[in-house]
Formats: sequence, structure tokens, C-alpha cells
Amino acid sequence: MALSLVQFTKADGTRGVAALDRGESRTVPGVGSVLDLARRALAAGQDLAGAVAAAGPGEPLDLAGVSLLPPIDHEDPAHLLLTGTGLTHLGSAEGRDKMHRAAAADPAPTDSMTMFRMGVEGGKPAPGQPGVQPEWFYKGDGSALVGPGAPLVSPAFALDGGEEPEIAGIYLIDGDGTPVRLGFALANEFSDHVTERGNYLWLAHSKLRPAAVGPELRVGALPADVRGTSRILRDGAVLWERPFVSGEANMSHSIANLEHHHFKYPGHRRPGDVHVHFFGTATLSFSEGVATRPGDVFEIEAEPFALPLRNPLALAPAAEVSVRGL
Repeated sequence: MALSLVQFTKADGTRGVAALDRGESRTVPGVGSVLDLARRALAAGQDLAGAVAAAGPGEPLDLAGVSLLPPIDHEDPAHLLLTGTGLTHLGSAEGRDKMHRAAAADPAPTDSMTMFRMGVEGGKPAPGQPGVQPEWFYKGDGSALVGPGAPLVSPAFALDGGEEPEIAGIYLIDGDGTPVRLGFALANEFSDHVTERGNYLWLAHSKLRPAAVGPELRVGALPADVRGTSRILRDGAVLWERPFVSGEANMSHSIANLEHHHFKYPGHRRPGDVHVHFFGTATLSFSEGVATRPGDVFEIEAEPFALPLRNPLALAPAAEVSVRGL
């Protein structure tokens, strides 16, 4: 079983990191965050597993007795970037194409279907070669990062708050500007699909939402075939449930190609920054007519991860925004 890391806080507010290995949870001595552990590993020329081993044996930890945090964060949220790519999975274009085609009442291929076909044809280039670039979007900085169990808060002006079960890559930019992948995590990318359906050019607006990640950072390579379940609970009962797949065997783009097109921009290689990048999905309750409401609970689980990701949906109060001249 691959090594996984979790971040937690105890009842007294003390932070820590625990390693999950072979069904056991043990603290990593002297480490308060995964970011600190990664910095330590880079300074020592180690990988994360080596840094955990070098820290020495920790105490057993009962995960039920602590509060789990996102598996990565940054002491300055402005230096954590949440981004993603869409139309990356085989089958991911069907719901999007149907949504936009209905809005346009046009039998011609939509931009979504055109981009999806480009990915199928050129999203998995030979090693070392760049492939076709994917759809890309920005979600926010570290202030929009939500941990396990915390509410996904939809803004008052939103027309929808829908789940997107995904895998996210977690990265730290080294001192020389090199992106270093720390691992992978379960994620709920969370979007406003009604706004997006209104006009494809509103995609950027629909993505400016919080996103949930965690609880685990899975260290090492992602399995080629990831299979999990996405469900919505309402009043304690299952409202909707579907399997979802990820991993390169189920994707039209390679992860290396998605990483290349994200990190090719110098602004995304600023030393010390953390990146959480969502790789996309093909499974949405919205595509099946589900309308979520506050109090619903999103639950995502997948076999490579020991722990599920659960988050309730909440609605933010209306806020009046005005601009003051100086």
C-alpha cells in the first residue's frame, strides 16, 4: 500500500501530520504541516517517504479523535493556487455537450465537443513531447480551499452548487522554480453548472467557488485506473449515487500533458508557491437533473484512498458589494 499523509489538529489546537501505512496511523514527529515536511525533504534531497522515515517512529494516532485538515495548505493563502482542467476524461464531453447544445439549439458540434475531440486525438503525446492544450480554469487561492467535513459554501448569487468528484495533483515549487509533485488527493471541485449552461463564456464565473480536498495526500504515482463512488445524501438517505473513474486509463489527456500546460507559464513556477490542480471528471449529478440544496452532503470515495471526502452544502448570506473611489 502506498504511503499517505494527513494533516490534523488536536482538541487543544495543536497541528500535526500523520502517516498512513498498511492500515496504521502514526504521527510524524516534529512536523506541523505537510508543507514543512516537503520543505524539509527538498532541503535534504529526500522524497517524502524518506523524510517521514528520517523523522523517526511516531506515536499511534486515532484519526477519530482529531480534526482532519486539507492535506496541504500554506501559511499565506495567497501563495496557494487552485486551478483545474476540464474535458479531460473519456465520456466527460457528453454531459457538457448536451448542456451547451440544448442552450444553443444548434446541431453543429459545440466548442466543448471540439475541445474534447482534440484531447482524444492529441492529449497523450509521446514522452517529452507537448500535446494539445486542455481547457483550463482558475478557482481561487488558498482561502477557497475546504477541508474534510467543512461546508462547501455556495455564494448567495449562485444558481447551483454541484459536486465534481475528481483527483487533484498537489505541487510545491522548489527554490529554482521547478514544480515538484507531492502526490494526489481526492477532491470535490464544486461548480455552478446552471451558470455555465447559460453561456459557455460564463465558465470562468461558474468555477470561482470553494473546493474540497482530502483527507489524504497519496504519495507516489497515481494508479492508471482509479474507481470510486460519488453520492449525495439528503436527510441521512442517499439521494443520488454513481460510480466514477479517473486515472490515465480513463482520461483523454495524460497527467504529464496537463502538468506541462499548467506549469509552462512562468507565473505558475514562483518558488515557494503551492498548487492544487484538479484533473477533471466525467460524472455529475447535475447531468441527471439533480438539484442540490443546503444541507445535502457530498461524499466521494475511491479505492486508492483509505478515507472518504465528505462535505455538506451551505449557502452564504447575501452581501452588498460596492466600490469606493479614492
